Amino acid sequence: MSNHIKVLLVEDDPNFGSIMKSYLELNEYSVVLRTDGKQGLEAVQEDSFDICILDVMMPEMDGFTLAREIKKLHPDLPFIFLTAKSLKSDMLEGFKTGADDYITKPFDSEVLLYKLKAILKRHAQLNEDESKLLDFKIGKFTFHFTLRTLTIGDHVQSLSPKEAKLLRMLCESQEGILVRKQALEKIWGDDNYFNGRSMDVFLARLRKYLKRDPEIEIANIHGNGFRLIAGK
Repeated sequence: MSNHIKVLLVEDDPNFGSIMKSYLELNEYSVVLRTDGKQGLEAVQEDSFDICILDVMMPEMDGFTLAREIKKLHPDLPFIFLTAKSLKSDMLEGFKTGADDYITKPFDSEVLLYKLKAILKRHAQLNEDESKLLDFKIGKFTFHFTLRTLTIGDHVQSLSPKEAKLLRMLCESQEGILVRKQALEKIWGDDNYFNGRSMDVFLARLRKYLKRDPEIEIANIHGNGFRLIAGK
């Protein structure tokens, strides 16, 4: 399973970091080691990874801040925190940022391997489930998620990645409610005010595209979210 798994390891202790890197490589993981949060963020911006292992206490940028920045770029990228502290408040902060797991130093290296495999397996299953529904009928439209196209008659509208993800979530909750917070966390990585305004812009674009079929509506459900209503 691990032959093609690429790991970003961000650890400011050079000795501990190099030992961990060697151990993971012995177990057939491909590892990129960075020694502070800023370098870690640059690595994510320049390359793609399957999972991140982040130390919490680091110079330049701590692990929690780095994790939030990574989530903005790659909302679905899994990560594990490493810390020398076992404070409950730190653990809660870690899970709030979307951590898949949390390991306190010192730890059993075999436990780390087990956790890595479990997290990667879980994410692979999620991605497999997500790939099952790729095409949708919305009224007179055909929406191809993979191609990011919305087609009606001879008209083909190309969608941005976020537009496509948002429309897919609306399709999957059709006649049900897409909870605003859920969409923000899934696509934007955080349900803060700025991201909320950004999502409103994307919803306005989708409504504009869908106007070609007057029986389609993206309705606001006050205080909760949105519902995609399509004519029969």
